[in-house]
Amino acid sequence: MKYSLKFKGIDEIREFENENFTIRDVLNELGLSAQTIVAKQNGELTIEDSLINDGDEIRLVQIIYGG
Repeated sequence: MKYSLKFKGIDEIREFENENFTIRDVLNELGLSAQTIVAKQNGELTIEDSLINDGDEIRLVQIIYGG
């Protein structure tokens, strides 16, 4: 199964075999924290535990803190 990943300079199709593959798994693969990243699945905000389906588009957005 495949999904599209978009994050900073990444715009690629990635494969996954585990049907229980989640947004958390993507973040872990990239060494990213859910505290600093917002995930969108097919254009909708989603949570870390959301399952990724074949053909999904996953877009990760870096949260910017300021003061």
